[in-house]
Amino acid sequence: MARVQRMLDACAELLDEGGYSGLSTTRIAERAGVAIGSVYQFFPDKKAITQALVLRYLDMFSHRVADRLKNGGFDHWSEAVDVIIDEYLDMHRNVPGFRSLHFGDVVDVRLLDTASDNNGVIAARLRELLTTVAGAEESERLDRAVTVAVEAADAVLKLAFRADPDGDPDLISEAKLMLRCYLGRHFA
Repeated sequence: MARVQRMLDACAELLDEGGYSGLSTTRIAERAGVAIGSVYQFFPDKKAITQALVLRYLDMFSHRVADRLKNGGFDHWSEAVDVIIDEYLDMHRNVPGFRSLHFGDVVDVRLLDTASDNNGVIAARLRELLTTVAGAEESERLDRAVTVAVEAADAVLKLAFRADPDGDPDLISEAKLMLRCYLGRHFA
């Protein structure tokens, strides 16, 4: 629905301007050009709106990675690591609100799913992409390796953006190298 998309877009813009702490349902309604009642018709509070926005980001990220993997023509599986990180970096730099919200940890570590932390949800989505698009075989080993890779990449990428708003290129390179080496040890 177009009205909901306008609310999500307004939320993203406001996140870029003032972060989560500066966000309110009133400001979202004003920016989206809708009555406050329209916001409450779909979302009980600002957390619910940011949850919907984060789910939109996760779907966008998944589709972007899947498209790149399908069209890749890769010489080696490790190039998928670069695709995943590069898509995350592009979203961080260019998708409104993503820089402030990422995949929701700034709001709640279980924003995407109450049964799993946000990185767990991302790891599950990446496992699904690796099995359906890249042809990896499902296993406990794959589950564990992808979970560790997501946690490690999350930490290093947060570090890369801590001091440099575009991400420290050396730390980003280190994140890619770390993941290639770690995953290569499991799946080469």
